[in-house]
Amino acid sequence: MAGLLELSRVIDAINSRIGRFLSWLILIVVLISAANATVRKVLDTSSNAWLELQWILFGVIFLLCSPWTLLSNEHIRIDILNSMLPKRWRDIIDVIGHLFFLLPFTVVMIITSAPFAWRSIELNEQSMSAGGLPQWPTKSLLLIGFVLLFLQGVSELIKRIAVIRRLIADPYATTGSSYAAIEADTERVLIADKSDTR
Repeated sequence: MAGLLELSRVIDAINSRIGRFLSWLILIVVLISAANATVRKVLDTSSNAWLELQWILFGVIFLLCSPWTLLSNEHIRIDILNSMLPKRWRDIIDVIGHLFFLLPFTVVMIITSAPFAWRSIELNEQSMSAGGLPQWPTKSLLLIGFVLLFLQGVSELIKRIAVIRRLIADPYATTGSSYAAIEADTERVLIADKSDTR
């Protein structure tokens, strides 16, 4: 189990870094949207490339930051019902949810999006709009996003089983925010990695 927990920490560190870095794209999307709207109203002109860039960046944020959302325990759940159950039941529900719903769903999405993305790359698929952007990077996001979400699902499953077996403390049961606990754990892994390479 120690090896699986180390794998979980590595996955957490990767998704945490990706999520934190890409979350800055929200500001960029807002600025691009504001600039597009201003140019369209003031100068009565528009660019398909800039309009497409808005939804591509939104796709990047949504797909590639969703593993970070799961890692931070900020995903949607029915907290009203969940909070009324004993902790052990909540942990078991999380294991069942990850094992029988999240992971199979991500596997289906990976299997179906891989040929979709690969075909688009082979064709060097471009936008059908004049002056639009290439479409193959956008379609590749589906595959990348669900691979990262699958890995994070595996990480969460490992941690939840370890919590049930009382091998680790529940990272989401801290008095502070769950995000702070994850950040601290990620920092420990990064520091350990640096000391190992010296």
